[in-house]
Amino acid sequence: MQQLQHHQRSPMSTAAGAAAPPRRRCEGTAMGAITLDLRPGLGIGPFTLGMPICEAFAQIEHQPNIYDVVHVKYLDEQEPLKLDIVISFPDHGFHLRFDPWSQRLRLIEVYDVKRLQMRYATSLIGGPSTPATFVGVYALFGPTFPGIYDKDRGIYTLFYPGLSFAFPIPRQYTNCCHDGEVSAELPLEFPDGTTPVTCRVSVYDSSSDSKVGVGSLMDKASVPPLPAGSLYMEEVHAKLGEELWFTIGGQHIPFGASPQDVWTELGRPCGIHQKQVDQMVIHSASDPRPRTTLCGDYFYNYFSRGLDILFDGQTHKIKKFVLHTNFPGHSDFNSYMKCNFVIYDVDIEGTIRPGSTPKCCITPSTKWEQVKEILGDGGRAAIQTQGSMNNPFGSTLVYGYQNVAFEVQVMKNGYIATVTLFQS
Repeated sequence: MQQLQHHQRSPMSTAAGAAAPPRRRCEGTAMGAITLDLRPGLGIGPFTLGMPICEAFAQIEHQPNIYDVVHVKYLDEQEPLKLDIVISFPDHGFHLRFDPWSQRLRLIEVYDVKRLQMRYATSLIGGPSTPATFVGVYALFGPTFPGIYDKDRGIYTLFYPGLSFAFPIPRQYTNCCHDGEVSAELPLEFPDGTTPVTCRVSVYDSSSDSKVGVGSLMDKASVPPLPAGSLYMEEVHAKLGEELWFTIGGQHIPFGASPQDVWTELGRPCGIHQKQVDQMVIHSASDPRPRTTLCGDYFYNYFSRGLDILFDGQTHKIKKFVLHTNFPGHSDFNSYMKCNFVIYDVDIEGTIRPGSTPKCCITPSTKWEQVKEILGDGGRAAIQTQGSMNNPFGSTLVYGYQNVAFEVQVMKNGYIATVTLFQS
C-alpha cells in the first residue's frame, strides 16, 4: 500500500512587519505551463539522474512558486525496498523515481506531456501549445533505430540514447506495427493523414544501453554509477563498543575521540547543537536524578553522512554515535542522507572487506527479526512518540542491547530507523 504525503507551499507576503496568511493554490488549478530543459540521458530542469533524494527536495524548496504541489509516494508495508520512492508534480505532469535502496534518481517520467513544455537546444516540445507528435519528435531529434510495439498496451516506443517517447496506436491502425521489434517502417503518419501524439516521455541513464519505456521496460532504468571517489553511500563499519571506520576515506573514529579529532578526520560538521535532557535517564539505576531542559552534552551533526556524534559535556569525548537509515515514514526523513552502515561485534576476527557483508552483520536493509537472530531477544521495548501533531507517522520502538540501541519503525515492514552506538 502506498502512503501519500501532500505538500502545498506558497510564499508569504508581509505588510508593516506582520506576516499575512499564506495564499495557497488548490491542486489542479491552472498556474500556466512551465518550461524545463530536456537533457537526454542526464535529466530535466534542475533534476539530474543519480542525484540523492535530499538534493531533489532542496531544489523543490528553492523554487516554491513552481513546485508548490508535491506528492511523495512510497511503499510502507512489508517490503519498502521493492518499489521506487516517487516525487510527483501533478500540476506539471511529471515525476521522479528514486531507487529505494540508494535513494538516488534513476528515472524521470513525463506522464502528461500537455502539462509540461520541454526545451531541447533552442526548440520547444510538449505543453499546451506544442503537441509532441511523432513527426515533431522525429524532426527535432533526428533519425533513430526502429522502436518497439507493445501489442497488449497498444503503445509504440521510440528510443534515443537516454530518452524514449511512447505513442498510443489506435486500434484500427495496429496493423501498421508488429509486436516486439518492428520493421524499418516508422508510424510517422496513419492512413488518414494524422500522426501519433506521445503520451509519455522517459529520461534515463544511457550508459547501460537499456531501452526504457512503459510497463516492464520501466524497470530497466538503472541508477548512473557514482563518480570516482564519491563518498555517497560509503560503507561505515561499526565495531560494537570500539569505533567507526569509513571505508572510502579511511578514517577511524573511536569512542573517546575529541572534537578536534573529529574535525581533523571528517571536517566541519553540518551543525552543532546542545543535547536536550535525556528522557531515558529515569530508567537508569546509576543516575535517576531529574535534569534541567538542557544538559552539557552536545551533538555534531553530519547530515550528509547520516551521522550524529554525541560528546560528553564535561570530558569532551565521544560517548555516542547515531546512524540514520532515512526511511520514508520516519520523522527524520530527508533531514539526513542514508548512512550505509555495517555493524558487527568485536568477536568477529579480522577486518570485514567493504562490499562483502557476512550474514552476522547488521545493515540498513536488515529487518528487526534478523537483528534478533543475530543479537538475541532484546526484551521489552520502550515506546517513543511525539504525538500525531508533531509526527504524523506514528510511534517507534527502542530496543537496547549491550553497546547498541535500535529504533524500529512501528510499521508492518519492521525496518530500523536509527541505530545508537555507545559503550556499556
